Order: sequence, then structure tokens, then C-alpha cells
Amino acid sequence: MIEVEGLTKHYRDFTAIEDITFRVEKGEIVAFLGPNGAGKTTTLRILTGYLPATEGKVAVCGFDVFEKPMEVKRRIGYLPEQPPVYNDMRVTEYLRFVAKIKGVPRKERNEAMERVMQRCALTDVSDRIIGKLSKGYKQRVGLAQAMIHDPEVLILDEPTIGLDPKQIIEIRELIKSLSGEHTIILSTHILQEVTMICQRVLIISQGRIVADDTLENLTAQDSLESQFLKHTMEDVQ
Repeated sequence: MIEVEGLTKHYRDFTAIEDITFRVEKGEIVAFLGPNGAGKTTTLRILTGYLPATEGKVAVCGFDVFEKPMEVKRRIGYLPEQPPVYNDMRVTEYLRFVAKIKGVPRKERNEAMERVMQRCALTDVSDRIIGKLSKGYKQRVGLAQAMIHDPEVLILDEPTIGLDPKQIIEIRELIKSLSGEHTIILSTHILQEVTMICQRVLIISQGRIVADDTLENLTAQDSLESQFLKHTMEDVQ
């Protein structure tokens, strides 16, 4: 489903990520776990075609990200750390606009909008202006735009950052409910998020993958918390 091999990104003298290699199988929910600045967002931006790589290969659903970027974008729903919403638009107006630019056929747009609004619990605020919504609802709108073209892959970058505890629980439950329907990569620096949602963990430190295993195996070998804290301290030193 997703194949990444030798992915490297340099910014002049700074190396953001180096030799990142992993696979994600269909239907998996995989955590991309690491401290801030470890290279998570850079990797996800390359996977989604928003950022070029210096070296390496990425394929999504059999399509090369660098050679067939539009084919890849048709198959990916992306929620960046800051939801890409227009605050002066109403929820339905925005989702209709997104459906159009993502190539949802005209006759299917209303159905697609209803589907994602119900799934993301937005029906009650469908006529509200996005800028007047709470951060939690804005996050739901961001997730709805990522899902509106029914992509095979969802890539979510820190989807619960800045939310209050109730909103965090709601968003986590929503993401978990998507298991099996979509292949999901979830970037986070929050351990609890991993244990509640994900089946497999990729730990990234200083731009490199330092662990790749199921949550069960990582927990059995050593506590996930101790591994994460170890690599976090390595980033700080």
C-alpha cells in the first residue's frame, strides 16, 4: 500500500530526515511517533507530494509519488497540523468546494458531503461559518475534507494538537472508527494517542527510524514509554 525506501531530505547543510525506509500494509493504522523536530512532518509532506525529496523512493497504491503525483493525491487524504480550512466559508460551502477540486463527480458531491458530515459529526453545524466554530469542530472539518473523496490512505499530522481533553477523546474515537476502511498514518508525539489508536509504531529520532514493530511487540520487549523517552533524550543531547 505504502512503500518508502531510502528517503532523505537535505536543506543545504541541514539533514531533516535520512534513509527513512518502511512499509504500511492495507488497512493498518500506523503511528509515526517522535518528539517535535524529529522529522515526522517532513516525511509526511513528502509522502503526500507536497515536498520533494533529496533522495529515495515513495510509492502509494503502486504509484510513484514523484513520477505520478496526481495519481497519488487522488488516493490520499491529508490533514496537516493546521487544518486547511477557509474561515469565511460555511461548512457545506467549503466541503462542496473541496469535493469539486478533488474531482468528486458533480452528481456524487451531495452524497459525499452528507457521508463525511455524518461520519465527522458535523451535521448540526453544517450551515455555520467555519471561523466561528470551536477548534475541535474545525479539526473535524479538516478531517472531513481529507475524507470527502473516499481515499484509500489517510495521513494525519498531529490531529489532536491544541484540543481540549473532551475534543481529544472524540477525535481519537473517530480516527479509530476508520480502521479497516482506510490505511492510516498518524503522526504524533503523544504516547497515549499511540496506545489508544494504533496497531503498529514507527519511532523516529533525529531524522531516522529507530524502531518499527507492532505495539504489542514493542510493549513486550520494553515499555514503549521508556523507548520513546530514551530517543527523546537523544534528540535533546
